[in-house]
Amino acid sequence: MPTSPRETTPLRVAIASFIGTTVEFYDFLIYGTAAALVFPKLFFPNVSSAMGLLLSFATFGVGFVARPLGGIVFGHFGDRVGRKRMLVYSLLTMGGATVLMGLLPTYGQIGMAAPILLTLLRLAQGFAVGGEWGGATLMAVEHASDDRKGLYGAFPQMGAPGGTATATLAFYAVSQLPDDQFLSWGWRIPFLASAVLIVIGLIIRLSIDESPDFDAVRQRAALARVPIVEAFRKHWRQILLVAGAYLSQGVFAYICVAYLVSYGTTVAGIDRTQALFAVFIAAVVAVATYPVCGALSDRYGRKPVFLAGVVLMGLSIGPAFALINTGRPGLFLLALLLVFGFAMAPAAGVTGSLFSLAFDAEVRYSGVSIGYTLSQVVGSAFAPTIATALYTATRSSNSIVAYLVVVSVISAISACFLPGRWTRG
Repeated sequence: MPTSPRETTPLRVAIASFIGTTVEFYDFLIYGTAAALVFPKLFFPNVSSAMGLLLSFATFGVGFVARPLGGIVFGHFGDRVGRKRMLVYSLLTMGGATVLMGLLPTYGQIGMAAPILLTLLRLAQGFAVGGEWGGATLMAVEHASDDRKGLYGAFPQMGAPGGTATATLAFYAVSQLPDDQFLSWGWRIPFLASAVLIVIGLIIRLSIDESPDFDAVRQRAALARVPIVEAFRKHWRQILLVAGAYLSQGVFAYICVAYLVSYGTTVAGIDRTQALFAVFIAAVVAVATYPVCGALSDRYGRKPVFLAGVVLMGLSIGPAFALINTGRPGLFLLALLLVFGFAMAPAAGVTGSLFSLAFDAEVRYSGVSIGYTLSQVVGSAFAPTIATALYTATRSSNSIVAYLVVVSVISAISACFLPGRWTRG
């Protein structure tokens, strides 16, 4: 039941955005963990282990292909009928697809139909996430006062590591089972548990009011007839710059969440449960560091804080792989803390406010969603696949480090040209 405007404070909206995005990213990211640990054996059993991993990560990447369509559809209606309603629909779509994954028969039971159905459900997940991030971010930023947009804009971003922590904890728990039980039914539990999280997310999302910026646009009858067209007509440069600026953040996130679990266990020889525990700890730290960096941007400016994060990511990845290659679980944890917990935080904490305020309110949902999802398709979608292929070809992590440094440079250049001041405001 909706609350009155008096009850819908900026902090409450920010917390609601954080919880909602945590639930959605939990759904999206348990797939990444399963792609590293389960799906090669259960859905691609008739190929080599390396090829099975490549195919599994490819289906992981397919989810990103549907993101731009989700961004267009949810962005259109989010700019036409409201942010809040679209967020409810995205949550239901994501939850339904995830629960169905938990019920899906394997290759051994229904043959080729299993990986095909898995891919279709992954497409549904990607479609939902394509509309989720933009709407949740706008709700937090548009409810916030001018001197708190960086802080509250960080809350939806916290949902990504929050979902990562929750998803990793779920898989960490079921990974304690004997291998035969884990592969037969244990892996399904994190997917089926999504049903409970979706109910919680819906209750919270239905309890807050619509964005004041959208209400203002509606009251002055300034709604765009076709927001996607208006967004490209007025803000095509901003869309491309947002895509470029987010590139490194998306690639690094999915390398840390999906690929490094596989690399740590198969190459560095780290125990599966220890690798998952390291991801969980790093994600919890990220939840704490993101809002700190968002608050710093309110004081020192969004662009310099964001750019500092991009540079730190590029500088940290070489030492991180050196730590991982020791094969020591404690140093694997330190590597993930270095990159995921701290280096990414300045950019991630500022992303919501920096990107949102680059667009006019009447096309903001469309503009920010398209830029974000475009970057996901170009960069994040196949980052684990590219990393796997690079290591398979070179047998060295140096090629992966070089790849990640290149995307950091692209993001740094794009961030410099984004709209916005280099100082506070």
